[in-house]
Amino acid sequence: MDLHAIAIPTYAHMLKGLSAQLSKGEAHAAEHGLAPESLIGARLAADMFPLSTQVRFVCVQASDLLRHLTGAESFAPAEDATDFAGLRAQLADAVARIEATPASAFDGAAEKPIELKMPNGIVFDLTGEQFLRDWALAQFYFHVTTAYAILRNQGVPLGKPDWVPHMFAYIRPGTLPGG
Repeated sequence: MDLHAIAIPTYAHMLKGLSAQLSKGEAHAAEHGLAPESLIGARLAADMFPLSTQVRFVCVQASDLLRHLTGAESFAPAEDATDFAGLRAQLADAVARIEATPASAFDGAAEKPIELKMPNGIVFDLTGEQFLRDWALAQFYFHVTTAYAILRNQGVPLGKPDWVPHMFAYIRPGTLPGG
């Protein structure tokens, strides 16, 4: 399995999409006279992390992907950004690092033993392929989806084109409604 071919485009597409969603969120706040902090601090539920932390966790997941599979040093932000520019900067850094990772960095990663330690003391023993398939992608998408859901819940007009804008490159000519 070519982990680079699966992980790198997937992470880059979704990180860029989230950045664009944040721009829509910022515009929505300005249009409706909302303090940007009201969106940045918004949560889906009281016991869930706010938008700013979801964005940071998305970057943590991108960093962990490279750290575990390629041995790269962590680049995860240590703190939540406090404004939209800071959130987008965190995502831009993650995109740059993800896209700069050559395919050769993933050589042997599918079979590489991964020891995934949880804060509660549980340890998972996985191969690199299992780590990507069963943990990394799920955790990454959880936080990307939660960030999207927070923005939608706060009234930001997002839809399917905002979730998967990279798919427009694959539209068969002549099949776009109204096109």
